[in-house]
Order: sequence, then structure tokens, then C-alpha cells
Amino acid sequence: MSAASGRFLVLSAGMGSGHDTVAAELTRRLEAGGGRTTTVDVLDLLPPGAGAGLRAFYRTVIRRAPFVYAGLYAAFFRHPGAGLPRPGSAPLAVLAERRLLELVARRRADVVVPVFHLAAQLTGGLRARGALHVPSAVVITDFAVHRQWLHPGNDLHLCLTPALAHRVRRAVRRPAVVSGPLVAPRFHAPASTAEEWRRRLGPPDRPPVLVSTGAWGAGARVVDTAGLLASAGYRPVVLCGNNTRLRHRVARVEHAFALGWVDDVRGVMAVARALVDNAAGQTALEALAAGLPVVGHRPIPGHGAEGVRSMAAHGLADHAPDPWALLRALDEVTAAGPARERRLSAARGLFRGEGVLPLEDLARAGRARARGAGVPGASPGA
Repeated sequence: MSAASGRFLVLSAGMGSGHDTVAAELTRRLEAGGGRTTTVDVLDLLPPGAGAGLRAFYRTVIRRAPFVYAGLYAAFFRHPGAGLPRPGSAPLAVLAERRLLELVARRRADVVVPVFHLAAQLTGGLRARGALHVPSAVVITDFAVHRQWLHPGNDLHLCLTPALAHRVRRAVRRPAVVSGPLVAPRFHAPASTAEEWRRRLGPPDRPPVLVSTGAWGAGARVVDTAGLLASAGYRPVVLCGNNTRLRHRVARVEHAFALGWVDDVRGVMAVARALVDNAAGQTALEALAAGLPVVGHRPIPGHGAEGVRSMAAHGLADHAPDPWALLRALDEVTAAGPARERRLSAARGLFRGEGVLPLEDLARAGRARARGAGVPGASPGA
């Protein structure tokens, strides 16, 4: 194995598609550097049925009872008051400890890399007790760095921006670095399918505006938003995920274009003029990489609402709290001019982080310590 390589155990979670998308890009970059990776869903490490039940509950409340999730987020995720976020705790993580430790030993991992907050609580608790003998590095995928991302037992945190890294360092008193967004290279390159999408979306008389609802097709008054955009002269192109009912409802809106799950989202972004986003998650970051301005509107509760506000505070997106603010923002950022260029310029700076280099450094340092201690199987060629 090369000096920069190592064995990485990536802990994702099938909550929508965002965390798995980050895990896939993380894996691609680590393996490009000579590393060996294994990715597991942390929900699969829970007792049988527990992970599936948690996923089903979250999906249900996000799509049908968002007020329930808002209450849970306020109680267990959001930090109280205006001070620093207080590290959280997740009792559910304890149920995955034995299986994780077995997996680390079996895969002979050099570093465990959570990309989901429950996994961060799992590794942090084990590291704090000395039960996990290899370092853990948390890749924080959110602009909403809530309590459950934070555990002082973890060795390192990778963050989207310098401001978020500073906030994490102050909260946990542990190292935090700026990785920048882990977005696939195709979003930084021209899309070969752009012309095909222009033909699919119909006459060029209306500027296309993407509306994102995530893999689960979750969002508040999405059909109303599509109607508003159509009435203002735009062509709303709504990404409905796997929500068939939402897709059928949007399809009835005049001038709207309803899409289910789209593998070639890069191609759609190439012909759109802006993204209306409700979560400040991976789709928003992909849009910024593709040169598409982002406007946050009617965010999902909890981390979505907090993330949308945080992106706006970073100068990376607009936050439109009402329909008229949405139209004003779109009128500015869809037209060539200083407002659009200002947003795109800020986005270009977002992608100048260290990427996965801190993870490779952590693995290299850990392997060197293990060799020095005479740990079996720790040689570079192991």
C-alpha cells in the first residue's frame, strides 16, 4: 500500500440519499489515493428491525408530520440559547457498539469515518471510553452543525467552511479542519446531456428553475411553489424523488415539469437558471458546484431550516421566507448581472478545502504509531 493510503471504514446512513452520496464521493477520493474502503450503513449495525424502524419513522414524520420532527429537533438536536452548541448524546448508538467493534477488527480499519450524526455519537462514545483503538474522523455534511454531530471523543471533524470548523473546535475542544463539500467531479464539469434536457423541458420561452424535494419527495406546499413559479413566467422543474403522488400532483400544474428520481441531475442543472432548495443538503452543494444559484424556501423543519439560514449567512445562497421574497430572489439570480455573479463567486471559494487529505494523514499517523508499538498487521504492505 502507498504511504498515503490506509484502511477506512465509512459509516453512512440510508436516510434519503445525501449521506450515501457523500460516502460514495469520499470512497472514490480515498481509493484514488490508494486507500481501501468499506462503507456500511450504521442503521444496519443496530439490532434487527431497529434501523428499518428508525428510517421509516423519520421518513413518515418528514413527509406527513413535520411538526413532530421539529419538536424532536428542538429537544435533542438544537443547542439552547445563543451560545456554543453543546455536544449531544444518542442512547441508541450504544446498541450498535458491539457490531461496530467486531467490524473494525475484521476489516482491520485504520480510521473510522462517520458521515451521519448517529455514527458520530457511536464512535465518539467508544473513543472516549478507550474501547475503539483506532481514530475516528467525522465528516459533517450539514451547514446545520447541531448537537448530535458533536462528541468530544472523536479525534477530528471535517467541516464545510472555516466558520463551521471554528465553531466545532470551540464546542468540542478537538481538531476541526475545512474539507469543503465532497461533491463528485461531474458537477464541476460541463454536462454532455444538456442539449437533451433542453429538448425534454420544452420550448425555451420560460427560464427553467429546479425545485428540490430530496429522495423522499418531502416539502411544504411544493405544488403551490410550482404554481407560483409558473405564474411568474418560470418553468418549474420539480425533482420529486420517489414520491409518486407528488409527481402526479405537480404534473397537473400548467407549465410545470415533474420528474421522479433522476440519475442525471447534473444534466438538469446545466439547463436550469436556479435551484429552489428546502434542506441545504447535498443537492444544494451540487448546484453550487455546477454554477447554479441556490434560493432556500419553505425548508423542511429542524436541520433543513437551520441549514438554509446558515447557507444564507455564509453568503452562499438566498433565503426567501415568503413567496414574494422567492420571486424577488429568483428575478435577481436568474438574470445575468452582479447578484448572480456574487453568488457564484462565493460558491467557487467554498470548494477550496482540504478534501480527504486530513483523513489520509490521520491513517498514516495511526499506522506509524501502530508499527512503533509492534501491532501485528500494521506494516505498510499489510
